Amino acid sequence: MSALPSPAATGEQITVGVLALQGDFEAHRAVLEGLGAAVREVRVPADLDSLDGLVIPGGESTTMTLGVEREKLGEPLREFHRAGKPIFGTCAGLIMLDREHLGIIDIRAERNAFGRQVRSFETDVEMGLPGGPIEALFIRAPWIAEYGPSVEVLAQVDGNPVAAREGTVLVVAFHPELGDDQRVHALFLQAVRDARLAAA
Repeated sequence: MSALPSPAATGEQITVGVLALQGDFEAHRAVLEGLGAAVREVRVPADLDSLDGLVIPGGESTTMTLGVEREKLGEPLREFHRAGKPIFGTCAGLIMLDREHLGIIDIRAERNAFGRQVRSFETDVEMGLPGGPIEALFIRAPWIAEYGPSVEVLAQVDGNPVAAREGTVLVVAFHPELGDDQRVHALFLQAVRDARLAAA
């Protein structure tokens, strides 16, 4: 289910990167390509060149952090953000983007916030998208423990923020790439198109 037209439907060619150091990057690639975007896997700084947007997937944030340090990707990722390119982080990607890691969005993530004993669960999450709530899958998920005044909270579970946006950065604590609902990815691709138009 997609609430927004795909890039292919609008006659545009958008190229989106997916950080492919670790995690479920292949699932994101499949969804993005299904929505009409061209996708490039990102492993080294040169892979960021000429991308319109970037996804940082779920996985293991400690392993991802080591990979970012090894490949010297930290500053290139921050520069990508400063250039106004949209970034979408899911689960561990939300953690990677927070104040204590890459510092790209003004939030502090709480790792394994729903408890290690609850390894995964599904629940309906209301993000204000056309079509109603999203059935969201949480796997050892974080939540947003703190956020700055410019951060817009888009969804909560039991009063805890699990989706947010600040400028061109979108983060969710769940795994939209593992379900059939493509609306969150479509929302990100709309931000990518809007940013490219604004830069034209």
